[in-house]
Amino acid sequence: MQRPATIVVTLMSVFTLLFMSCKHEPDTLPGNNPSNPNEPGTGEVNQCDPDSVYFANTILPILSTSCAYSGCHSSDNPQEGIDLTSYQSIMASGVIEKGNASQSELYEVLVEDDPEDRMPFNLPALSDDKIAAIRNWINQGAKNNYCEAACDTTNFTYSGAVMKIMADNCTGCHGPNVANAGIRLDSHGAVASVASSGLLMGVITHTSGTPMPYSANPANQRKLPECTITQVRKWVEAGAPNN
Repeated sequence: MQRPATIVVTLMSVFTLLFMSCKHEPDTLPGNNPSNPNEPGTGEVNQCDPDSVYFANTILPILSTSCAYSGCHSSDNPQEGIDLTSYQSIMASGVIEKGNASQSELYEVLVEDDPEDRMPFNLPALSDDKIAAIRNWINQGAKNNYCEAACDTTNFTYSGAVMKIMADNCTGCHGPNVANAGIRLDSHGAVASVASSGLLMGVITHTSGTPMPYSANPANQRKLPECTITQVRKWVEAGAPNN
């Protein structure tokens, strides 16, 4: 039987490898450049507009979870040459007609009536709200945009904060459709297990393990917003309850 110290070291090694194996981030962090909103911005980040759909906040997590994984549309061996792992690769794949979802292949394959032609392949159809988000994002110009959502550090329950944080930033590589290294972070028990080992806070604060959210290019590495990190920290310090 392994002693506790050995188990912790082994877990840290496993998580370092599994986190490095998947990429959630755009190749460059998008901003909101008023003169050219379809290109990466200058670092300026706007507060979220409820009437707008943001690529980094909403669209990339959907694609990462349902499309951009190994054997499908990942960067290592993209099916039909369609790489959906970043804004740049999506646009280069020619599946978006900016401003016109009905003429965009990315949207068309999501609403196919024939299950053999519908995407994600051999998986359940995307929910109506996810399909609507992709449609609206394309119709709004398919911008490479990002925003800072309102954040309340007094809200740090699992159901009210942590679950969504994991969904937006982690389950693209560790969720129901893709579970790298057999790890899923889409349930309370799974997230609580990572939290209890100390690894969760280590990677999101960039103090130990592989910095998260993962970026293949260290120059583009970013932390989660401090408010978000505070929400996770408070939940962990409270004992990671299922609340």
